[in-house]
Amino acid sequence: MPLLDLNKLSNGLSKTWTGYLRDWDRTLRSASHPETTRYNYLLAAAQLARYLAEYSPDLEADDAADDPCEVTRAHIEFFQAWMIETRSGATALNKHKGLQQFFKWLELDEQDIDRSPMERVKQPKPQKKLIAVIRDDDIKKVLGTCKGKDFVQLRDEAIIRLYYNTGARLSEVGNLSLEDLNQDTDSVHYHGKGNKDRRVRYGPKTARAISR
Repeated sequence: MPLLDLNKLSNGLSKTWTGYLRDWDRTLRSASHPETTRYNYLLAAAQLARYLAEYSPDLEADDAADDPCEVTRAHIEFFQAWMIETRSGATALNKHKGLQQFFKWLELDEQDIDRSPMERVKQPKPQKKLIAVIRDDDIKKVLGTCKGKDFVQLRDEAIIRLYYNTGARLSEVGNLSLEDLNQDTDSVHYHGKGNKDRRVRYGPKTARAISR
């Protein structure tokens, strides 16, 4: 099932917003942007449109909720503040980057606005959180659920060990094919975010799990 469903993403938005999002997605696809990038960009714009229609404290936000060409710097700043309050600074920063690309496209490609409302809008500063490293005892418990010789158990152990041993992303392991595994060199070819490929070595326990 594809990640990006444009009909679902634009559900409830005005015809003008929906039309712009479809046109922008076509431009992104023609530039070979990966689906995850397109989804994050389009989601940011769609969330802004919904915020303007439902949550904005600006009594004059109706025009912007109907047409992205009417969005102002104040609308963006209110939206970012709302994202920080209801989600997080990191999420707000992600939306900021997506909206930068959207309004850049509106200004330079479509030439439907003279200036981007993102000009002089400061990037949110996400709080840095130290991510706890999973303990060996916890890894043993997870691997303990894979004991057995059935296909599903052998498969799950190989997948878990790949994550643990190589530090790969969820999508990188999930999208692997047999051709990406080299059992002669005990290495795996990952297709990373932004079409950045890399080859990573793994240890003997992971190699054994993959072989089984």
